Amino acid sequence: MLQFISLSSGSSGNCYFLTDGDHGLLIDAGVSMRRLKRVLGENGFSMQAFQAVLVTHDHLDHIRHLGAYCKYLQVPVYTTQTILDALNVHSFTRDYIGPCGRALPPEGGFRLPLGDAEGPLVRHFVVPHDATQTVAYDLRWADGHFLLMTDVGRMVPEGLALAAQADTVVIESNYDPDMLRRGGYPEDLKRRIRSGSGHLSNEECAAAVKTFWHPGLKNLFLCHLSANNNTPQLAYAATHAALQGIFPESGGSAADVTRLQILPRGAASRRFDL
Repeated sequence: MLQFISLSSGSSGNCYFLTDGDHGLLIDAGVSMRRLKRVLGENGFSMQAFQAVLVTHDHLDHIRHLGAYCKYLQVPVYTTQTILDALNVHSFTRDYIGPCGRALPPEGGFRLPLGDAEGPLVRHFVVPHDATQTVAYDLRWADGHFLLMTDVGRMVPEGLALAAQADTVVIESNYDPDMLRRGGYPEDLKRRIRSGSGHLSNEECAAAVKTFWHPGLKNLFLCHLSANNNTPQLAYAATHAALQGIFPESGGSAADVTRLQILPRGAASRRFDL
């Protein structure tokens, strides 16, 4: 059974751990090695529990500690060639990424090696966000289909299509439009967030869920909530209402079928059995 921990999800840092019990991986590296070791240890895992890191993009809250992972753990880092080129010159990663960097194939699936084992089939696709390049990851294990889409300015058809097949989806629900409008951010930053290459609002997230929900969707995690322009209650309410408005043939609503969870900002989640 796949297990999942969010070590942090938000502008202060992003890092996710996924394991089949024998081998594992991280998605992004926005938390310190000390914190990573502590959280993994609290959940019964060692620092050898992951054998690869996937990187979604080169913004600092996703790669702040990637250089240390490379320097001290020498773990392979997989991402697109475009992102890898950016990491090779980024001040936080350029001194250490070289021996660890691995470019994913530009198209199609890639069987990710996890140490000496064959890991999940990995497929990536580009999402709109104002980094050098930003990708989402579709991971197909023997016992689970996991999709993560974070820092998404707007939904893309490929993301909707893959989410309609996955049994676990992690999707951004970054901001409440009214809180953003009334908040203290400068107008240019507000425009950037709403621009379609910034972040996904609660309403946009909920609309996407209405489009891709299917009866096999077991777990839905909302990630990367804004600390200033959102609350866990607002994000949950928007998507929960969307689920309550979907009526499967089996009866009840989609909210009875799919577990909806908010991933904490700046703190670790509990360990989820997927």
